Amino acid sequence: MHSHLIPGIDDGSPSMQATIEMLKGFVDLGYEKVITTPHIMFDFYKNTPKIIRDGLADVQNEIRNQQIPITLEAAAEYYFDEHFLSLIDKDELLTFGNRHLLFEFSFRTKPNGVDEVVFELKSKGYQPILAHYERYLFFLSDGVKPAEKLKSKGVEIQMNLNSLTGYYGQKVKRQAELLVDANLIDYLGTDCHRLVHLEMIKANLDSKYFRKLNEMTFKNADLY
Repeated sequence: MHSHLIPGIDDGSPSMQATIEMLKGFVDLGYEKVITTPHIMFDFYKNTPKIIRDGLADVQNEIRNQQIPITLEAAAEYYFDEHFLSLIDKDELLTFGNRHLLFEFSFRTKPNGVDEVVFELKSKGYQPILAHYERYLFFLSDGVKPAEKLKSKGVEIQMNLNSLTGYYGQKVKRQAELLVDANLIDYLGTDCHRLVHLEMIKANLDSKYFRKLNEMTFKNADLY
């Protein structure tokens, strides 16, 4: 879960060809199912359920045409902004699994009102999942304590696999390692935008922390 594979609708795949290359890369890594999550960020990516579903249908048709042995579903990655809040009020959110909802913050600016929004989401029957906790700069100085607080409020935590490769820098890598050591991760994701993201994962499968992941249990399997 967590990828950007529908071509041309966000900062992920630029073309159907690139999407197919990435899907074949997922198959090479042993994936059987992928949940792709295009950005919904009102100032930049004004995606709607119809845009995402239409794009998903196009990719699914190409998967069938090329007989790629993988299942593709779609939801969204919601940016924590006023548009997101309005969609909660309207109950117009794209989810996966059992009303699981992926959302993200600004990487640099700590948001206000998170507890209240989480409470509203939970009261409406959603399961909020915070994308790539380890990448938020305002959490770095506090390590995993904010993750523990978020989980106590009912938020589940998703970590990007490439955070453990150093792809996003050494500070993010260390934060990801702390998450692993504290066993605070609910979901692993690739956050795949380009084929290079899968190539980085493949190159690090035998690293120390990837081996640790193999010994742990995550909720990804519940989404099958």
